[in-house]
Amino acid sequence: MKSKKKKRQDDFQKVKLKVGKTKPKADNATNTNFRSKGIHLTEQLKRDKSGPTTHRQLGINELMSQLHHYNANVKHGALLGLKELLSVNPSLLEQHLSRVLSEVAAVFTDKDGNVRIVATRVLRFIAQSVPAERVGPFFPLLSAHLSCAMTHIETGIQEDAMKILDVLLEHYPALLAARPAVLLTNFLELISHRQSSSGAKKTQDTKGRTWALSVSLNRTVTSQQWRLSVLLRLGRFLQAVVEEKPVDQGDTSVGTEGVFGCSGEDRLAPLFLNWEELTYSKIGVKVYEHSGAKPTPRSTFKLRPEMDAGAAVTENLDSAEAVQSFAATLVPLLLEVWVEASASESPWDNNEGAHLLTADAMSVMFQVLSILQLLRKLAPQQEHQDALDAWFSKEYLADFKQHFMKNFPYGAQDTPKHRRKIDLKRSKQTAAIPGLIVEPLALNIIICQVMVSLSQRQELDRETDVDWLMLLRTFVRDTLGNGMKLSSRQLHMLLGTVWKMVLTQRSKTVTDDLLAAVYIYYKQRNLTLQTRSLLLSFYSKLYLQEQGHAHIARSKVLCRWLASLPVQLSQLGHRNPTLSARLIQSIHAAASRGNKDLLNSLQTHACKLYDPQEGVVVLLPAESQIQMVQLLYFLPKMPQSLLANLSCCCTAGRISAGLATSMIRIVHLRSSLSCWSVGSQEAALQDVDFFSFLFSTLTGFSFAKLASLQDAGEEEALPCSPLFPISLYPVPLEQFTHHWDIVEEVCHCLETLGSKSQCYDILQNGICKYLIKLEVVPDSMVAGLLRAVSRLVDLSVLTMEPVLRFLSKCCLSLIALVVTLQQEEPAETNHKREAIWSACVLVLSSVPRLLRMVLQMMRVGDLSEEELPQLGQILSMLLQHAPLHNQLLANAALLQEIIQNLTRYNRAATREQWVTDLLYCYSLTVAHGSSAHRGNLGLRDMY
Repeated sequence: MKSKKKKRQDDFQKVKLKVGKTKPKADNATNTNFRSKGIHLTEQLKRDKSGPTTHRQLGINELMSQLHHYNANVKHGALLGLKELLSVNPSLLEQHLSRVLSEVAAVFTDKDGNVRIVATRVLRFIAQSVPAERVGPFFPLLSAHLSCAMTHIETGIQEDAMKILDVLLEHYPALLAARPAVLLTNFLELISHRQSSSGAKKTQDTKGRTWALSVSLNRTVTSQQWRLSVLLRLGRFLQAVVEEKPVDQGDTSVGTEGVFGCSGEDRLAPLFLNWEELTYSKIGVKVYEHSGAKPTPRSTFKLRPEMDAGAAVTENLDSAEAVQSFAATLVPLLLEVWVEASASESPWDNNEGAHLLTADAMSVMFQVLSILQLLRKLAPQQEHQDALDAWFSKEYLADFKQHFMKNFPYGAQDTPKHRRKIDLKRSKQTAAIPGLIVEPLALNIIICQVMVSLSQRQELDRETDVDWLMLLRTFVRDTLGNGMKLSSRQLHMLLGTVWKMVLTQRSKTVTDDLLAAVYIYYKQRNLTLQTRSLLLSFYSKLYLQEQGHAHIARSKVLCRWLASLPVQLSQLGHRNPTLSARLIQSIHAAASRGNKDLLNSLQTHACKLYDPQEGVVVLLPAESQIQMVQLLYFLPKMPQSLLANLSCCCTAGRISAGLATSMIRIVHLRSSLSCWSVGSQEAALQDVDFFSFLFSTLTGFSFAKLASLQDAGEEEALPCSPLFPISLYPVPLEQFTHHWDIVEEVCHCLETLGSKSQCYDILQNGICKYLIKLEVVPDSMVAGLLRAVSRLVDLSVLTMEPVLRFLSKCCLSLIALVVTLQQEEPAETNHKREAIWSACVLVLSSVPRLLRMVLQMMRVGDLSEEELPQLGQILSMLLQHAPLHNQLLANAALLQEIIQNLTRYNRAATREQWVTDLLYCYSLTVAHGSSAHRGNLGLRDMY
């Protein structure tokens, strides 16, 4: 025993250390007697200096690589650095757009909330910088990541996905709306779930619904607030889908889309092809858009693959069946959302105060109704929308009346404000959901718009539907008639309600009641341009429906509105050209249909509208002026005062020459002298007034203006001289050109009247009565008179002697003016000189004895030394013109005497060039025409 114990102690015996001796090393001691050297990898530690960097010296490649780091803080910093780098260097975004979008979209589903928040900010920055055309090729990737975030199991990721969706809806709505199928299914899954097939038979109701609302207790907001936020985004998404529907570019009803009876003829029908049938086909299929013209970015060509019958929505909502299938799934869920909100928020029973809603309940109802209204607009064409409305009415009219019309109209519930501590968390949650504040007026208006769409014309039951339709009509009438200020959108929706009720109920009482309320609102002052234009468009398009609706045609309110349009146009004038253009369009539409009330009012105010100084016809832009001139054709009568204004409008130069000629043609067509009439339309003016109008327009100056010219000094008019027997007032070149075009049109009208002799007799009587006594005349008026005389002269009518003397003075003065203009301003007055010379030559060659009288006025003895070359040049020009040779030969003796006097009175030592030219032209003319003149001795008596 003793030996075993001793051995056991030896195993655990303690080592004794002696003082002064070295401590022995342990068995596991590490030998530190070695040296190490550092290894430097220069290429690995070298920073990328090839491009811009952040303040932390990080380039875009490093930032992209850090987005894959496992640490959330590193990814957060990388996103902040990426935003900093891209904001300072925008060119990097263009170079690395594909990579940036893919890397940023990949963190939409990151587990860290701060990373997702910064990713949303970076996406917003990219969306503000890059247009939709550049993002389009990469948008399927963004949409896929968004779908992953919306359907993620984490509720926080779903909530942040709504913020990402807000960014895309704000900047790229068209790209989102291009393929709505996946996103619409995601919206359904955010607020509901598909019931399992095992328990489906127990939970399905009579309408076979397989989707039910879902509740999640892990969210930072309540279920009702979450559903409200999802419905807000769903409404904005459906709005984008509606706005991006293909519309014909010629459609003019974009501003009033879907309200005032826009027909489906302007919609483009999409073309569907089955790809599986064409895959193995040997026949090629060529698809041309717009007949092979320039392609548009909104292509209507789509390939629709075959879809599952049980799917919630098809690939695109481009058929009535697809829209109806999606509505059948969504509408029951919307009704359940409203039932839940009304049951939890409203403390009232079905008694007094049931129409008062809290702010949350009002917001939920508004969003539900907005989505219902957008579902109707998803129909591809107008006939599809009518069928969809009929289906809504058949399936859900009873539900809508129970849930929406039971307590209509609704008001806001006054909640007492208690002094208590504010829940900051709940206030932040409420502020994070946009669009929560809804006014009772907006809610009631959208209820009217949704419910009135269900009142189908063929299914309208007077006994069952009269109650809720009466409620709608009373609300619309009171809202429009009490002078309440409405926004443009609210008024747009109310007018759509009025439109639908008028066309479906077909009652004169209902029509007058509603239109009277609209007219009260129309007569308010200080309405905005958009509001006034909207009301005008409503009345105009409603008036166009009168042919198929007798109750509209007999509406007194509509007739009163039409009669007020000319008054409004004359009072508005040019202060608002856009609104005036809308008024003119409405007037033109009613005038073309022969509305008596409007035509009588237009007749009353015609003189003010066509005033040459303050009338809208001269103050508005050219497009409106054209329509104002066209309105003249529909006037019942054209009195003398109106014709005087029209003549001044033509000659004043405030409308274009082409428009002035159109005005002359219209006056001509409305006279009894034009052999052209339509239906039972009578002549609008008397023959005497018509000739007076043409003569006034031909002269180009009013009587008052001509009277004022007689007192003009020498600085304004050319003084009388032997070469200027009558004093000419030179008009500017622009005014002369304008008047010359009008003269051509007046001459054309006179030539088409049938009897040139009578027209010529009337013309020379007007000249003898009004113009012979004038001492100062405008050169444009004289040239116009000579042009008209040359085109209307008839040898069977003898020209009166006073008229012949006046024309000879005018002719000589104009020829002298041509010589003067040719010497002073040859380039600027080329058109004016040619017009005047052609008029003088034509009248000298056509009017008998006129050339002789002109030659008789060329008295060389009365000319000064400076005027002799001018007379020589005048004679040379006459001799060089072939149509005047016969008349000159008939007056050869008088011509020879003038030339001899010129050579006698020329006191120059040597023969000047103009004398040589004159003698040469004279010798050629006399030698060429002497033989022919022997056989035509009778010309001497005529000319």
